[in-house]
Amino acid sequence: MKKSPIFQLAKILSLICTVLNISNSFAEQAVTDMLGGPAVRQLNLHKPVTQIAHQIENLHVIVMLVCLAVFIAVFGVMFYSIIKHRKSKGSKPANFHESTTVEIIWTIVPFIIVIAMALPATKTVVAMKDTSNADITIKATGYQWKWGYDYIKGEGEGIKFLSTLSTPREQINNLAPKSNTYLMEVDNSLVVPVNKKIRIVTTAQDVIHAWMVPAFGVKQDAIPGMVRDTWFKAEKIGIYRGQCAELCGKEHAFMPIVVEVKSEKDYAAWVEAKQKEIKAKADDPNKVYNLDELKVRGEKIYHSNCAVCHQPNGSGGGGIPALDGSKVVNSDKKEQMHVVLEGRGGMPKWTQLSDTDLAAVVTYTKNSWSNKTGQIVQPAEFVKARNGEFPQ
Repeated sequence: MKKSPIFQLAKILSLICTVLNISNSFAEQAVTDMLGGPAVRQLNLHKPVTQIAHQIENLHVIVMLVCLAVFIAVFGVMFYSIIKHRKSKGSKPANFHESTTVEIIWTIVPFIIVIAMALPATKTVVAMKDTSNADITIKATGYQWKWGYDYIKGEGEGIKFLSTLSTPREQINNLAPKSNTYLMEVDNSLVVPVNKKIRIVTTAQDVIHAWMVPAFGVKQDAIPGMVRDTWFKAEKIGIYRGQCAELCGKEHAFMPIVVEVKSEKDYAAWVEAKQKEIKAKADDPNKVYNLDELKVRGEKIYHSNCAVCHQPNGSGGGGIPALDGSKVVNSDKKEQMHVVLEGRGGMPKWTQLSDTDLAAVVTYTKNSWSNKTGQIVQPAEFVKARNGEFPQ
């Protein structure tokens, strides 16, 4: 018996639905909620953990409900009029050109609605800008493409470090399976105590960045040559993730923000451990290193900071020049030292690195791959170079 076209169509639709269900099952197995980040099929704002974020969420809901009410009222009247007073029922159009009463109503009602929404919104904006009486002040500096943190006031004062994307390059190049925190993980998280007011002072060294953590209701531009500030008080211990929210160049997607909120006791222990670590790692800028010592250290610095653009093998790519065989790298010390301290073209300044780290990475690039200059740059040379005294 020959099956009807409708039966054939139903069979095809059933097969499509089966395939889609199987695909969704695989997708659900492969992708899970990110700890401190976005959730699978998340439709609403990120779950708030600060009072400001709660207020923002409430404002969002109120405004959406007002918009929905206006939508229903306007289109309800419109469709009622179209159906009730249609020509087929014998309705005839009214013959008038204006109505002062109607014009007053449609002016006053929207005005009242806007004022009703503006008052709570203004209250929240004012609260967002009140950075006074902070327990801890941290400066967040945007670099292409990482964040630098300096604890400048409060418990932890003096601690400073860089926070760099820790996703392996193999995952970015699709050579390895991607982790659940792909492009949202860093080597050094910003650590703060719970229920303490944290003031974040933002600036940038090169281009405009933006420090944003959705769970805190925080987004503040970081502008070169300017200082802006914002604040948050996290009410729940945990890990919270954000990103640079201002288009800042080719690696814009590769500068995440990870904030770890600890209990007061755990935070105090972290501060103590971090201060000991910094003290242990403090370098004597007058110490003289041999070539092998600088190369070993320089390789680590290179892969943490430079390989994202110049590639691990120094080959570069796209508009990024190769360091392997580079004229600048294979010239005298002075040329490359100028570049790393002052920047050039798309190359940002690297003044945030210590003198020892700069000496190590420059020495490494001058003596790696096909570069065999035999040149050694000592930390003391960078100390002088920062003051304009470059080697001759």
